[in-house]
Amino acid sequence: MELENYIKENWDKTARLAREDDNGNIGLPYRYFVPSIEGGFCNLFYWDSFFTAQGMFVHGKEELVKSTVDDMLYLIDCYGYMPNGNAGVLMGRSQPPFLCELVFQLYQIYKDPVWLRSAYDSLKKEYQFWMRERSLPCGLNRYGFFVTPENTDMGIEVSKRLSGLDFSGFTREKIAENIMADAESGWDFSPRCEMHQIECAYVDLNSILYRNEMNMAYFAEVLGKKEEKEWKQAALLRRQRMEQYLFDGNVYLDYNVVRQEHSPIFSVASFYPLWAGVATTEQAKKTVENLHRLEYPYGISTCEKGVRKTPYQWDYPNGWAPLQYIMVHALERYGYREDAKRIAHKYIDAMERIFAQTGTLWEKYNVTNGSLNVTNEYHMPPMLGWTAGVYVDFKEYVKKLEMDEIE
Repeated sequence: MELENYIKENWDKTARLAREDDNGNIGLPYRYFVPSIEGGFCNLFYWDSFFTAQGMFVHGKEELVKSTVDDMLYLIDCYGYMPNGNAGVLMGRSQPPFLCELVFQLYQIYKDPVWLRSAYDSLKKEYQFWMRERSLPCGLNRYGFFVTPENTDMGIEVSKRLSGLDFSGFTREKIAENIMADAESGWDFSPRCEMHQIECAYVDLNSILYRNEMNMAYFAEVLGKKEEKEWKQAALLRRQRMEQYLFDGNVYLDYNVVRQEHSPIFSVASFYPLWAGVATTEQAKKTVENLHRLEYPYGISTCEKGVRKTPYQWDYPNGWAPLQYIMVHALERYGYREDAKRIAHKYIDAMERIFAQTGTLWEKYNVTNGSLNVTNEYHMPPMLGWTAGVYVDFKEYVKKLEMDEIE
């Protein structure tokens, strides 16, 4: 069976409907999709959903995407933020706020102003959460974690995955807060802001928030709200602050506001400003000149290769579907089409190679040799999820480019 047919046949097997709270899971009013067909990751996970949805759109599954988005809007209305997922153990943090972008995509399909008006109010609540709970003195935003005795215990247990780190000088609460801020980033775990996560303005997060502010300005205009100018002003101010604090003259890097220094780790995060449209043409050019530091035969490494204190799974040589997506669409947005096309092909080839060998898909892979020989922090189950979503998105992207070339 061809990989794309396998994905088409299995999308519906990732759908769930569970309206009642059960076994630590939060009941949701509508059907939603989960990353794994069975076992493994079988909750609604926040940022995973955005990348999975990109493939579902291509395969005509927009109704399932919309009902999943409605569940996420419901969770925001219940809790004031979108949790990492619909399980009690995931409530201590959020994840990268891609929901606003998903609402934008769905509105382009349905053009339903009544639905958009309701979604707008929920998205505004989510934005206020990030500005209230995750702001830094420089005016940019960070990732974080709700520190409670129960959450601290969980954070300490999770920190055991990172056995090479020295936690001396940190309270239990600070260990948990920093470690679990990485979980909120979705990159759990990476070397980017090692044990200083809550002091760092993150390039990816602020790029997403910039794009959200621009989307909210668009929604306000569509809905006839006076807030359009306020959203555009917020986006402009964020863009200026990102240039001031995050751009080091060569690339965008995470910035520690306490130490007043950039992270030494170059990663795919540096390309988020291109995906979001934050970067100037010259900044994009400089960033793309550094692409070779991350590119390998089977795709893009999460971070540049380097010496680490402890192994990380969001690091070299691991490749993750969402970061391949960001890279390809970042390059395409600024006109680097040949680079984008090449990387899309590398990911497609890697997934088809792995599927031929194993008969399924997995959450990450090795970009140096196209294998499953990866750095793991837990047992890696098979999954459909974002791995399938990005594969289908890239297949469609490449097909459109080839049709344009024929014409």
